[in-house]
Amino acid sequence: MNASDIERAATIIADGRLEHERLGPLANEIAPENEDDAYRLQAAVSERLSAGGYGEPAGRKIGCTTPVMQEFLQIPNPCAGFVYAPTVREGEGEFDHSSFLHVGVECEIVVRLGAGLPPRPLPYDRSAVEPAVQAVMSGIEVVDDRWNDYRSIDVATLIADDFFGAGCVIGEPVTAWRDLDLATLVGRMSINGREVGSGAGRDIMGHPLEALAWLANSAIRHGSPLREGEFVFLGSLVETKWIERGDVVEIEINGLGRATARFV
Repeated sequence: MNASDIERAATIIADGRLEHERLGPLANEIAPENEDDAYRLQAAVSERLSAGGYGEPAGRKIGCTTPVMQEFLQIPNPCAGFVYAPTVREGEGEFDHSSFLHVGVECEIVVRLGAGLPPRPLPYDRSAVEPAVQAVMSGIEVVDDRWNDYRSIDVATLIADDFFGAGCVIGEPVTAWRDLDLATLVGRMSINGREVGSGAGRDIMGHPLEALAWLANSAIRHGSPLREGEFVFLGSLVETKWIERGDVVEIEINGLGRATARFV
């Protein structure tokens, strides 16, 4: 994609979000062709969203890090996006259901960084990202299907639109997380008191911090290294569940506690 293509595509995607309108596939001549295009376009969309009053990114999210989500979306590889500050809630969050086009929720392990993960000679691995993790939390990712038919949209374009990202609820930070075995933690999600799914930390690429290492390397490669203070949603333990007005969503992850989202 050249600069003109990126400008045209970013304007379409950002305007769709700002104006609360569903989108179809981008025209072939301005659609991203690969992952590099996708993240360049994502950065341009982010600039337009922030300039349009959407707020600044406060953290990141990674989709398709677990078998259940890879099968659900038929996408075999992780995909990252930004999470914007005004969409973040803590502990118990309330959201206006009408502010979404087709809202869903996911059950996730979240990390907050006490140090950035800047470029370095060798790629990051799990052991290299671990010292940067200040706290680990439970989290509900809020997603929005903003497409006429998301299954007809190529993966690169989905990435450019923050891979469905629309907000989150973050639980209480656990700073003594090294006393826990993140791979064995079990998370459960319920809607209106009925359990709708569960999964374990090991479902996230074998270990949750493997996903963080993947993102650290990807973010460097695409010019947006992870920064101190950012949070990262590492991928859903439960298949996305679509939400109706009035629904109450609760998740609990062993050792990390609860988070709640209400849609009014």
